[in-house]
Amino acid sequence: MNKDTQHNRKSGFETVPPNGGGSGQSIWKSSGKIAGIVVAVLVLLILGFNSTYQIREQEQAVLITFGNAASVTDSGLHFKIPFIQQVRKVNTTIQGFTIGYNAETDATNEAEALMITSDYNFVHVDFFVEYRFSDPVKALYSSEEPVRILKNVSQSCIRTVVGSYTVDDVLTTGKNEIQAAIKEMILEYMDVQDLGIQLVNITIQDSEPPTEEIMEAFKAVETAKQGKDTALNNANKYRNEQIPQAQAHADGIIKEAEAQKTERINEATGQVARFNSMYQEYIKNPVITRQRMFYETMEEVLPDLKVIIESPSGEVQTIYPLDSFVNSGSNSSDRDTQSDVE
Repeated sequence: MNKDTQHNRKSGFETVPPNGGGSGQSIWKSSGKIAGIVVAVLVLLILGFNSTYQIREQEQAVLITFGNAASVTDSGLHFKIPFIQQVRKVNTTIQGFTIGYNAETDATNEAEALMITSDYNFVHVDFFVEYRFSDPVKALYSSEEPVRILKNVSQSCIRTVVGSYTVDDVLTTGKNEIQAAIKEMILEYMDVQDLGIQLVNITIQDSEPPTEEIMEAFKAVETAKQGKDTALNNANKYRNEQIPQAQAHADGIIKEAEAQKTERINEATGQVARFNSMYQEYIKNPVITRQRMFYETMEEVLPDLKVIIESPSGEVQTIYPLDSFVNSGSNSSDRDTQSDVE
């Protein structure tokens, strides 16, 4: 070491040789240490971020370790082994999709909305399906697209149920019943498939005929049905008014018939009693009784009868009224008169 170098060091300076000497090597060593520290910090940060994960209140996670999946349902901060364990999160809130229309543009999807009813009428029906993931592991690994499967199942069940109802039920009074039937059918199918996705609800948003002409025809049909109902109500009202009157008239006829029946029975009973009394008299005096009955009958049947008596020569001798014979007390005259009448 020369004198200049020693002097410079004592003064606080250091002489740098032209080629950099040992001082350049020191700078490179310092830079390498700094880079190593930075890399170590980055590695620690990466490991720190990859060793934790956050689960929100309405989420569930699937922790995958060497291909084995396990469900993590507790919300909050969780730890995992970096680069070995993987986490996939699943939203467990109620979500939904449309069938038959576009929710953003409100445009009708003809392929999904057009259906045929049991009475061979076409109708447009729009549905909204609500669902949630009930099992995140099955939702991720039982099928590739569980939501698409649910939509396809829903469309199939919708067409099956709508096809079993008439167009009137679909457009008016049968919507609640149709919704319940569709929901029950979808739930049964999804329980069998067990895809980890659950149907929450399905509702009919709108139902209408597919064209304006059909809508007008349907309105005309509805008007005709209202007229039919009005006519039926008027007919029922008239029937309710007429039935009591007819029943009262029928009751009067029945009572009158019963009175005539009683009268006829009493009359017949009296005639039988009279006949029996006459028969008893006839037994006692047959001839006289027979003659009296003959005269009484003739007087009743032919009240203006007169008896003409002719002589053996054919000349008319006398004309006698019938009552003269009745009042006659001669048996011989009675027999002659009876013979002449005969």
